[in-house]
Amino acid sequence: MKYVLDVHTHTLASGHAYNTMAEMACAAGRKGLQMLGITEHAVEMPGTCCTFYFENLKMVDRDKYKDCYGVELLLGTELNILDYQGTIDMEERTLKKMDVTIASIHPPCYKSGTKEENTNAYLCAIKNPYVNIIGHPDDGRFKPDYRAVVQAAKEYKVLLELNNNSLDPRCFRQNGRENMLELLKYCKEYQAPVIIGSDAHVDDLVGAHEFVEALLKETEFPEELVVNRSVEELKKYVNRYR
Repeated sequence: MKYVLDVHTHTLASGHAYNTMAEMACAAGRKGLQMLGITEHAVEMPGTCCTFYFENLKMVDRDKYKDCYGVELLLGTELNILDYQGTIDMEERTLKKMDVTIASIHPPCYKSGTKEENTNAYLCAIKNPYVNIIGHPDDGRFKPDYRAVVQAAKEYKVLLELNNNSLDPRCFRQNGRENMLELLKYCKEYQAPVIIGSDAHVDDLVGAHEFVEALLKETEFPEELVVNRSVEELKKYVNRYR
């Protein structure tokens, strides 16, 4: 299957990534992608940009990126889930302006709880009308009830991410392969769509999906449930086109 989009990437603005927006778009175009999402870490992540950065994204000329690199640009954020009630770190007035949103759990912003508490954190985030994607739910440090998460994602039309970085041997997340296999089992059972994200913090990794691709092939996961195959399919799920 040909994948045409990657909507989980970061630039220098996130504080611990290493390329500019133009460099990331150039890499996406070079790799044949049709759509690129720039999703900077939201404000509670140490070292990231402030609220004004997200408010000012309206100044980015998306048409220029399309003309220069052949890539449709989505500008959004990777939100931090902060507590067991699924609180996220962006006010609604800013959140509703984001083209695409990913809600994730990160160690600097969240203290892992019981399986029930972690599950509730994800479920509450899924129910937020401005959350489009749940990022790297495979991290074993914050493991939820995957059946419950998949059922909720299906009901609320939120995509579950298969994070390629979680399967990279350099990644610090725990039990990525084991947890992703469990997640895929329930996604197949409930026919819940997924999205592959590179989580690229450098331009070389834009569109890097090879670890997840191997897992999808191994599990014979249905191609029609992977939205990376179609820009039009993705548009059904993100704020900019709802």
